[in-house]
Amino acid sequence: MKRTVLMLAFMVFFCCKADQPVATSKEEPKFKVFLVGASTCANKKEEARPETGWGEKFQAFFKDNVTIDNRALNGRSTKSFRNEGHWDKMMQDLKAGDWVFIQFGHNDQKIDRPAVGTTIAEYKENLSRYIDEVRSKGAHPIIMTSIVRRAFKNGELTDTHGDYPKAVIEVANAKKCEYIDMQKKSHELVASYGVEKSKQLYFWAKKQEFPHLANDKKDNTHFSGYGAQKMAELVVEGIGELKNKILAANLKADKKLN
Repeated sequence: MKRTVLMLAFMVFFCCKADQPVATSKEEPKFKVFLVGASTCANKKEEARPETGWGEKFQAFFKDNVTIDNRALNGRSTKSFRNEGHWDKMMQDLKAGDWVFIQFGHNDQKIDRPAVGTTIAEYKENLSRYIDEVRSKGAHPIIMTSIVRRAFKNGELTDTHGDYPKAVIEVANAKKCEYIDMQKKSHELVASYGVEKSKQLYFWAKKQEFPHLANDKKDNTHFSGYGAQKMAELVVEGIGELKNKILAANLKADKKLN
């Protein structure tokens, strides 16, 4: 009798357990995405608003297990970012499994300024070295071409970056490194907006609306908050196009553009 009661008790216990949901999902691994570049990506001080870097908008696209660490700084190039020690500081914090987005070019092309300007050959060498060093830490590099300036001529958007975007793609192919062609993506976007509407994307602001500004701004390189958001969306679009789908899998469901 006792044996029968005991067996019945075990049966009831296991039936109850079977009705309960089984926890099968594991906590998603945490990692960082470092952003390395210049002013179009960098975090801005409040006194610079409404100027906004696209990197400031990037965190909102990712799940909570991903941390965006924006190291981009105004006025830097592949040369000065390293020479001033910013790259070494980033490398000290970089861990295996992290990602590094690298976007320069705006200042590298200023060859009349020796502290920042680089020849195409130097630019390619610097990017190649960055890629190798990121990989040496077991992390993942992604290099990016520059975002277009708002430079219209006779109603047509013109290129201002010369061979620097092409150099990025050549390095990516040679090093078998993934890349996002932001020159191409942003050109298509800005051109579609046209001469007047495209001002909404860039740092055009009137002092009467932003009293802290010294004067009206007509900046065709840097972005408004709206423009920074649109550029960040293009980067996310580029992530969806990469062969490696790890980053895409860590985008919020409502932020996946592809």
